[in-house]
Amino acid sequence: MPIIAVDAMGGDHAPDEVVKGVAQVSLSTDIECLVVGDESRIQHVLEAVPYNPEHISILHARDAIGMAEEPREAVRTRKDASLVVAVRAVAEGRADAAISAGNTGACVLACAKHFRLIRGIRRAALASVYPRHTEYLGQDRLALLLDVGATVHCEAEELVQFALMGNAYARRISKVASPRIGLLNMGSEETKGGEALVETHRRLRELPGVDFVGNVEGNDLPRGRADVIVCEGLVGNVVLKLIEGMAELFGDLAGVAAERRIAWRVGLYLLSRGIERLRALTDYTQYGGSPILGFERLFLKCHGRSNAHAIANAVKVAAKAVRDRVPEEIGAAIAALR
Repeated sequence: MPIIAVDAMGGDHAPDEVVKGVAQVSLSTDIECLVVGDESRIQHVLEAVPYNPEHISILHARDAIGMAEEPREAVRTRKDASLVVAVRAVAEGRADAAISAGNTGACVLACAKHFRLIRGIRRAALASVYPRHTEYLGQDRLALLLDVGATVHCEAEELVQFALMGNAYARRISKVASPRIGLLNMGSEETKGGEALVETHRRLRELPGVDFVGNVEGNDLPRGRADVIVCEGLVGNVVLKLIEGMAELFGDLAGVAAERRIAWRVGLYLLSRGIERLRALTDYTQYGGSPILGFERLFLKCHGRSNAHAIANAVKVAAKAVRDRVPEEIGAAIAALR
């Protein structure tokens, strides 16, 4: 079974929720977890919950990178931080993949420092799944959006590579035989969006083996038209945060309505099944994590507020990505493009 290095000290609820998530995995799977962080604090949490010691080992790291720290300086100077030690353990072959709920910028930079890019890849991308409507029976209720934060602006070559990386990930993890690829733009016309997007559209349209559905706009994102959405990191990050914010806003409004009037409460009762389905759909704890794609090694970035359930799912997704050889699939796609 794969060995997954887990940054125990990263995230808003670390190390307690992170270690509890690892404990859950140890009881329900054969996945081996290398838990990285303050050994005494990790052991203290483990002693309070059921776990299988045969599937858990601890790698002591005396330091940790805070959520609000400047990423570049932290990664450069904090060599004994749990995140850096976890990534280094993967780079050295002590683990097959790593996960962290910690500082996103530090996660990306730590990978860039210790992992090698797949041959031919120009830039890595942070991908994220998000909920959407489905258009046909059996379609995955989650779509993949990339990049959502590893880049700011991109050239056409990089966006085309993002499409190939997302295509490979969806094929392996979501088991979509031929993922539909969309390019996020300000209009459906192929001439929209500036030189880089126009060139990306042309190249994706001509690329064999890729089901390119053309430009998609913001209002297409909740629909099932595309399984993989390609965009620059700045745009993708704004989209992702907007989706998260709208889900939270809906929950808050429902709570306020329930407190105000009887008629509103009756209405909420009638809509309760739909509300629960929406909450379940937008529950990030079910998704596992956001893979950083483009490196020879695997890394999953979990939500900063991840609880034990979210961490457990992230470990399982990371193990699945290792078993399904996602980097090798991406490498083959890029080699074919060259």
